[in-house]
Amino acid sequence: MRPLVIVRPEPGASATARAARQFGLDPRVLPLFVVRPLEWRSPDPADFDALLFTSANAIRHGGPELEGLRGLPAHCVGEATAQATREHGFEIANVGSGRVDSLLHSLPGELRLLHLCGFHRREPATPAQTIRAVPVYSSDEIPTPNGFRAVERSVVALHSPRAAARLGRLADELGLARGEIALAAISPETAEAAGTGWEALLSAQEPTDTALLAIAAELCKNPR
Repeated sequence: MRPLVIVRPEPGASATARAARQFGLDPRVLPLFVVRPLEWRSPDPADFDALLFTSANAIRHGGPELEGLRGLPAHCVGEATAQATREHGFEIANVGSGRVDSLLHSLPGELRLLHLCGFHRREPATPAQTIRAVPVYSSDEIPTPNGFRAVERSVVALHSPRAAARLGRLADELGLARGEIALAAISPETAEAAGTGWEALLSAQEPTDTALLAIAAELCKNPR
């Protein structure tokens, strides 16, 4: 069985590794990014009807400025984000299936939403709501981990288009053989960002760790 390389930042990387072991996989954690809090100031909560969370990192790194926003209900893009939001004392109004566009499509168009987000983010496609984005954290590139050449003959789990694009750049810079690396991507957008030439490239049915690990297991246990 081939090892599964996880390149997402902590603490998500370790969470994915724990879940991967339940799938009977052999995970290796080699993060390519680190998440850091940003300085920010909370706007007046009276200007908004609700909060929008698309990542648990906004809760983990939001800091004391979150306190003044606890009176606003929260719309969360997926269950993992919702769980972190609950644990920090926020009321959950809605939990989506993992895609921000489908979540927004299910909400009233007249809502005024405060989106606490990362510095690097994908803007919603065609939101009907009024959305103000306030970055509270940044996911920054870190030096290539020692032993990263071991991704050859491995399966790499990709949780974002940024991770996919960086993997492609590193493969070229380090002279890695793309044809000996299989990729499991959490979304079609992530798969597209990885480029071409890989041994295999599968996209999860839905943007969740469970769906991602299901296709990763297929690649790890049944090499092509």
